[in-house]
Amino acid sequence: MKEKLHRFFACLMTVALLFSTTSFKVEKHYCMGHLVDVAFFSDVQDCGMEMVSDEAASILDEESCCDEEMLTAQGVNDVKPSFNEFHIEHQQFLIAYTYSYLGLFEPQINQNISHRYYLPPDIVKDIQLLDDVFLI
Repeated sequence: MKEKLHRFFACLMTVALLFSTTSFKVEKHYCMGHLVDVAFFSDVQDCGMEMVSDEAASILDEESCCDEEMLTAQGVNDVKPSFNEFHIEHQQFLIAYTYSYLGLFEPQINQNISHRYYLPPDIVKDIQLLDDVFLI
């Protein structure tokens, strides 16, 4: 149960990080009050009622029947921690942590065990039967 809960929160934090760093935009093009086109992550196509010449567009710009609406969401770009402020306390902690972590992986000293290859003597006679000792 604890592993499943840990995996669930890890996945949840991953998705939260993904959505907080991703930026997107949604553009909508309205012509005469009606929605003509919607585009996600790209530019919207117009309805074709744009003016061809710039002079005519500047004159009739106030009376344009087209309207564009853009919804943008900027993601966080500065996700990395800044190492500009690396004080002496941080250095001491990092050195102590590294020393203790590397100390976990030191090889163990092999001890010479003298009775490892000891063979017990052969049993010739049943001593319990000879001494009349029986376990009840």
